[in-house]
Amino acid sequence: MPDVISTTGTPYADGKILTHTADGVGVITFNNPDKRNAMSLEMWEGFGEALTALRDDDTVRVVILRGAGGKAFVSGADISQFEQVRHNAAASEQYAKRSAAQRALLADYPKPTIACIDGYCLGGGMQVAMLADIRLASHESQFGIPAAKLGIAYGYDGLKHLVSLVGPSWARLLMYTGMRIDSAEALRIGLVERVFPQGELWGETMAMAETIAQNAPLAIKAAKITIAQVLKDESRRDMEAIKVIGNACMDSADFREGRQAFMEKRKPRFSGK
Repeated sequence: MPDVISTTGTPYADGKILTHTADGVGVITFNNPDKRNAMSLEMWEGFGEALTALRDDDTVRVVILRGAGGKAFVSGADISQFEQVRHNAAASEQYAKRSAAQRALLADYPKPTIACIDGYCLGGGMQVAMLADIRLASHESQFGIPAAKLGIAYGYDGLKHLVSLVGPSWARLLMYTGMRIDSAEALRIGLVERVFPQGELWGETMAMAETIAQNAPLAIKAAKITIAQVLKDESRRDMEAIKVIGNACMDSADFREGRQAFMEKRKPRFSGK
């Protein structure tokens, strides 16, 4: 898949959210470069539609999230809408419900997700990135949550994910100061997993996505489910779900294919069944 923003894929939110697919990889592009991909309510809802479409596409095994324009992943919420849709507590609650529904889709997404971060990743963009399974960034990227500079409260779910990634001390530092950090610092504190030169980021992201897409989907689903349960309090873990997906893997055609391919010294061809 070339490093270009597809204009032939499926548009959502008047083209400010784009999707395209190839070779088992789905890509969702935040396409609002004039505003550094700041998210309007319409974009949040289009994002949810795009996630749903790729979730339901059986040819897609992994999903990449990226920003258009080379300057931002997502620079946050579209502040120009705040006077209309987020000007007080009641309005903000309605705004949060509409955007939170889309983030919930990503939080519970059944397929692996990769955030390909090039440029600004701020505020709501951080929420999106932190919900992805894997975060890859360019050397030029910057990260931050400027809620304290805007006088707004960052949501519980966003802070929960921030604390789980970087710990409470770094979460406090980022939230109290509203500071931005570069990709090297983000890598050091565990906010991102890998950092690449800008010109190599997309190729490395695609290579990782293609590797995941070629692996056994049920085994990856088992890992995703189990890790999610590990992160919960022990009293809330669904051990039955772990058992069910584990048994599904052991009884699958893919397990038989994996064994046979190993014995025949060839690359396995997994069907996801």
